[in-house]
Amino acid sequence: MRKSLQTFGLSLFIVLAFIVIGIGFLFGIDNPVPWIMIAVLIVLPVIHKKMTARKFVAWDDSLSVGIQVIDDEHQKLLSLINNLQTSVLYPTGESFERQALSELVDYTKYHFEREEKLMQENGYPDYEPHKQQHEEMIAKVNVFLQSYENDREGTVDELTGFLKTWLINHIAGTDQKYSQFLRDKGVR
Repeated sequence: MRKSLQTFGLSLFIVLAFIVIGIGFLFGIDNPVPWIMIAVLIVLPVIHKKMTARKFVAWDDSLSVGIQVIDDEHQKLLSLINNLQTSVLYPTGESFERQALSELVDYTKYHFEREEKLMQENGYPDYEPHKQQHEEMIAKVNVFLQSYENDREGTVDELTGFLKTWLINHIAGTDQKYSQFLRDKGVR
């Protein structure tokens, strides 16, 4: 509902701007009002792009753990989070939102299993605490998923923020701890 109102408000503003431009030019080409409105309409997409770009996550080489398969999976997770963020920012419809959410949750579980298997197979000493972090995150996501059924819009926005923050912090912190250990074991 909120996304629809935002889209409606922006559309209404654009229509009114065109009306103001048309009426303004009726009073002469040297009237500053239509020129100001044209400038606003030109700048509007730039402002919108800058505002929304901050809401998306981007891969940065500083997040790399130096193990290609894990880095690829982390990049895919960020991409899936961005798909979910798209559903938060734009009226994409409930089916897109549910699909994006489902793909993200399923792939997160898949990634955690693969990461844990690599740690376990190579005798990573902090395997249990790392696995515990994964389990706590999945438990928190499950709480969000239950809330999602009651309050779709409010929950998906909050969930997206949580996932972005948690994943970036986890990759940049906890995952970096196993990186050198696994690479020393020959995992590339």
